Amino acid sequence: MQKRLALAGIPLTVLMVSACGASDPFEEENGETEEAGGPVVVGSADFPESSLLAELYGRAMEAEGVEVSYQLNIGSREVYYGQIEEGNLSVFPEYNGAMLIHLDDQAPSGDAEETQAALEEALPKGVEVLDSSEAENKDSITVTAETAEEHNLQSLADLADVAEDMTLGGPPEFETRHQGVLGLQEVYGVEFSEFRSLDSTLLPPALKDDSIQAANLFTTEPQIAVEDFVVLQDPENLFGSQNVTPLINSAQVDDTAREAMNAVSAALTTEALTELNERVVVDNEDAADVAEDWLEQEGLAGDR
Repeated sequence: MQKRLALAGIPLTVLMVSACGASDPFEEENGETEEAGGPVVVGSADFPESSLLAELYGRAMEAEGVEVSYQLNIGSREVYYGQIEEGNLSVFPEYNGAMLIHLDDQAPSGDAEETQAALEEALPKGVEVLDSSEAENKDSITVTAETAEEHNLQSLADLADVAEDMTLGGPPEFETRHQGVLGLQEVYGVEFSEFRSLDSTLLPPALKDDSIQAANLFTTEPQIAVEDFVVLQDPENLFGSQNVTPLINSAQVDDTAREAMNAVSAALTTEALTELNERVVVDNEDAADVAEDWLEQEGLAGDR
């Protein structure tokens, strides 16, 4: 059984409190988060891949008899992370390196295993991560093939001498993150003339029509291949490991749900995730249908 809540224009915390002023079902009198006994609430950020991953993990749990509800397109990490801590959300598809930097902006970049261990150490009591997937989706700075050829761009370091004449586009939070504009300046000495805040869906067309000359695109963005964009190499590993990893509120996710999500992570690859993204973003298929198809293909859809 699944339930969905519309979030457009409504603060998440408001949604969790009834009009009659009843207490939050996840909060006890002592103010500590306790197991609610209700559905596992799966959230997503406001970009297509996050919603797709929420559908993958959520529907895999449903296939094992777990009651699930969905709150999709919530916003950035700065918005939703606290909701996991407070228990308003039970599960959120995350990226281990980005989550680590959110908790510790001085954390060094590492490989997948090092990043996972550091993340587990950094998380507060009551919040944990499940198994990481092989699937990885990293931040990137991406340019058109014409721009790369004109300026002989292969890596982020090559931008140092030309970025002052270029506009960088990205989601608003990229401007203030170390794994973003701040890190580009600190690690590579790259300073763009302007940062333009754009929704992720608007970045590829803005790059194509030269409204921006560089874009913060995720590496599984299907338009990279469709438009023959060039992802600049990151030799200093600024963007770190970014393996898909479910973040959970420990008290609200039982063993059945955990096993279902770990099975999804074990099967999901970067190639598969990129193909699924293409079906959603380029072919305009419904994310829930795409998730169901993949789960059936992998034998994770139960007996429906």
